[in-house]
Amino acid sequence: MARAMFDYTKTVLKKVSFDVNLFTKEVIKAVSRLLPHEIEELKIWIQSLTMKHPELQPCLIYLKT
Repeated sequence: MARAMFDYTKTVLKKVSFDVNLFTKEVIKAVSRLLPHEIEELKIWIQSLTMKHPELQPCLIYLKT
């Protein structure tokens, strides 16, 4: 079940990556819902996504643990 939430979060983030504000809001939601090891995985995934979309980089501050 938890893995399904992680996959769903990645899907949502991909869909809203066009808007920095929406993306940031979804990252904040994800941090409150995911398990600590999933947040670390999400951080790695978002870092790779920011190579294509550098404007999303500010949202990484919400993933600092």
